[in-house]
Amino acid sequence: MYLTEHFGLSLPAMVVWGLMMAFFFNAFLWIANAKRNNVLLMLSLVVFASYFTSDHLFSWFDNSSVYLSWAIYDVITLAVIFSCTYFIKGVKSPAFTYVIFVLCSNTILQLLMYYDLHITGNVNPWFLWDFYSFTVYLLDFTMIIALIVDRDILGLNTLKNRFLRTSKSKHLQKQL
Repeated sequence: MYLTEHFGLSLPAMVVWGLMMAFFFNAFLWIANAKRNNVLLMLSLVVFASYFTSDHLFSWFDNSSVYLSWAIYDVITLAVIFSCTYFIKGVKSPAFTYVIFVLCSNTILQLLMYYDLHITGNVNPWFLWDFYSFTVYLLDFTMIIALIVDRDILGLNTLKNRFLRTSKSKHLQKQL
């Protein structure tokens, strides 16, 4: 019990630290001219800044509606990412898909938790709470790895491309 309580309290700090390291790593590669991917650098900076501010504001305003605040942070982060990538010229890295997928998934899970706690008034732990705790951190660490290695580590880009090809071919068949 003691170990899980304190380990659970340090997980958000580990996520923020990992995102900071991903940003520093990408900044170093950009400065050293080893990899000049502006989109990847912007992604790592925006995601780190978002998680850093939301983590610190959570400790100031500690209450159970934090899930709604985190969902709003993620939606704002997605808006900033989409607006920045619209203006930044460059190839979207494989990490782009992972960041978008993780932020969208986290937003959905946070809204479900908010709904469960505030709308329905549930106070008894159940499957959703455990699923949320495990999945959010798993997704966050996957995003950190994707920002560092910039590879399609789980095949999300492959699935996305296959889906887009299939939907395009179906659309073309309907036109004929």
